[in-house]
Amino acid sequence: MSPFGKFLRRTSLDEIPQLWNVLKGDMSLVGPRPLLPEYLELYNAEQRMRHDVMPGITGWAQVNGRTAIAWEKKFELDVWYVKNKSFRLDMQILYLTFIMIFKKPGKQTHASFEKFKGL
Repeated sequence: MSPFGKFLRRTSLDEIPQLWNVLKGDMSLVGPRPLLPEYLELYNAEQRMRHDVMPGITGWAQVNGRTAIAWEKKFELDVWYVKNKSFRLDMQILYLTFIMIFKKPGKQTHASFEKFKGL
């Protein structure tokens, strides 16, 4: 990855084009991150709950570990968000996302999680 690419990833500026999807109404600012369609057949019934809300640019799983957490935990956090969704929680997630963007230690410069194979 180029130095400029690392900067964009580190500061999450590479996510800005997704704002267009928010403006079009295809995504929300906050919600479970969309995953590849090929993963749909691997979801169990509880994991499918993440599709009960609109996908988001940032979410509860992202502010609680980003790519440093296992798939099982990521789905657990996404489902918890779906069950507890509120304006206040969305504001908390946006605040924590903003803090994480500017926090240096432990920040990933690229996605480093394994391909989802089902749980």
